[in-house]
Amino acid sequence: MATMVDVARSAGVSVATVSHVLNDTRPVRPATRQAVLDAIDELGYTPNTLARSLVTSRTRSIGLAVSAISNPYFTEILQGVEAGALEHGYSLLIADPHDDPVHERKVVQLLHERRVDGMLVAPSAHPEELLGYLGRHDVPTVFLDRLVDGGRTAPGFAFDQVCAENAEPVTLLVRHLAELGHKRIGLVAGLPGLSTTSERISGYRHGLAYAGLPYDERLVVPGNSEAAGAERATDALLSLPAPPTALVTANNAMTIGALRAVRERGLSVPGDLALCCFDDFSWADLFSPRLTAISQPSKEIGAQAVRLLLDRLDSPGREARTVRLPSAFVHRTSCGCPEKGSDS
Repeated sequence: MATMVDVARSAGVSVATVSHVLNDTRPVRPATRQAVLDAIDELGYTPNTLARSLVTSRTRSIGLAVSAISNPYFTEILQGVEAGALEHGYSLLIADPHDDPVHERKVVQLLHERRVDGMLVAPSAHPEELLGYLGRHDVPTVFLDRLVDGGRTAPGFAFDQVCAENAEPVTLLVRHLAELGHKRIGLVAGLPGLSTTSERISGYRHGLAYAGLPYDERLVVPGNSEAAGAERATDALLSLPAPPTALVTANNAMTIGALRAVRERGLSVPGDLALCCFDDFSWADLFSPRLTAISQPSKEIGAQAVRLLLDRLDSPGREARTVRLPSAFVHRTSCGCPEKGSDS
């Protein structure tokens, strides 16, 4: 089995230089670095990660705690995180907090006990225990997808955050439905307490105000960010004496639940109910009708979260940053618009 001495001899450098290349502990000239990497590849050298972590106090691992990993949206975030981590030579440890504050704190503690260098977390609606733990133990952390109110962070402790724009895209969906003539537009909202939920409700209200439509609290029902809850919420909306003629669903899982409720009533989209959804997903274009949606830059959210975390590890004292990435409006036919190119 090849050793660091063998790599150094093959590359014509010192063992210390090989160590600096492997551990990023000192700048190395590009040509020298490449010679070391070529020798590693040629000899099939595998670094001793455990031994290296004892020297550098780094394990080159990242903990990722996100709920509903089976959700296509979070799956794409995971892909972005994994690609970013691998690009910089980091491994990934993953846990699902199940959107439960107590379980969230436990899984984050378990990841921390495995000596990850830092944490990426999509926080729950009530992250007080999580924030307390991260602050007490000074764990470098980036929150992704969902933001945490800066007033609730631990005193003197900085959290970086990255998410998509939430309010403005929902405003755009509501305005679009209003321009199509809809005056009663319902919203199947997410889990109360999440930043994504409050921001998307805010965007919904702004869209109504822009269109000159009144806000009716009966037209906003929480679907709790999951399909079963959205099915119940949609059924409640369609049971109103004056039900909505158009609906906005606030994530992809809730879109599935809403469509199921519409089908159970023997109704059709967009014939009986126009529908727009937050979150695009790979099969949204295969539905009939094709789903008009807001597409979030999910992979880029994951990749950006890794970059923020690595910046934090390199510069622990820098000011916290919150990065918002733009979402895109994907115009299809579930809103009631004809197919592009259609004369009808």
